[in-house]
Amino acid sequence: MTRVAAVDCGTNSIRLLVADADPATGELTDLDRRMTIVRLGQDVDRTGRLAPEALQRTFAACREYAGIVKRHGAEKLRFVATSASRDAENRDDFVRGVLDILGVEPEVITGDQEAEFSFTGATKELTGRHDLARPYLVVDIGGGSTEFVVGDDHVRAARSVDVGCVRMTERHLVHEGAVSDPPSEDRIAAMRADIEAALDLAERTVPLREARTLVGLAGSVTTVSAIDQGLPEYDSERIHHSRVPYDRVREITERLLRSTHAERAAIPSMHPGRVDVIGAGALVLLAIMERIGAREVVVSEHDILDGIAWSMA
Repeated sequence: MTRVAAVDCGTNSIRLLVADADPATGELTDLDRRMTIVRLGQDVDRTGRLAPEALQRTFAACREYAGIVKRHGAEKLRFVATSASRDAENRDDFVRGVLDILGVEPEVITGDQEAEFSFTGATKELTGRHDLARPYLVVDIGGGSTEFVVGDDHVRAARSVDVGCVRMTERHLVHEGAVSDPPSEDRIAAMRADIEAALDLAERTVPLREARTLVGLAGSVTTVSAIDQGLPEYDSERIHHSRVPYDRVREITERLLRSTHAERAAIPSMHPGRVDVIGAGALVLLAIMERIGAREVVVSEHDILDGIAWSMA
């Protein structure tokens, strides 16, 4: 048994998992799992740089996480950074700040590495499930990028493309500094065209349509599941391994894209940090399901964070 701490710093959120990993049984026992919306990727698509206020929000979360890691006595710590810090000109500022606070240098991983971790985290628990046909298509819809991985027990093909809920929102739904409320049909159509082009790119490398089970990861997908179930608050246990039919994903996406900020914020299970970006994230999921003809998406709360933890076990 190894006590490990994994940090996943993405474009929209930073997350921590402290867990006991037992390679002999394949079990990962959570001690602390949490998420903070820091919007590290704020304006990166437009400026190419990490905003000072975004760095400060991220460093504040890192200081909180450092205390938790120390309290639990984790033997190993790995900090993985994804799309926003990969793209930014001033990523060295980010690296130095994390090193000072947590004592480890963030690994700015490639999209392919990101996909490997996501696949491991999402599918390790599914081994032996006879109701879920293989191969799996694991889709991790992040803030700045989306990872596509097809595999059985192991990854067969993977690709990361630059569409995510934050990037699509900032590129298509922001007008004069504010998110359109709600966006026009033209803006939605332009966003959909961008997503379709990214799917074309992904299909050059990954046989998306060969998948028999779609597994969806990250906040956009889990929030769609929470809305589908009408949860009075976000409930990880009820969301994990839930299944959302295609028709419901389409209904929820249309509702989110045609609602106002206040209407989205009033959804009980909606995290405040996702209110403005959830419509774009749901549209990415819908487009993927339509591309591969998926009748449902299996929702997983276990993802890249769990894959990072297993890499240290």
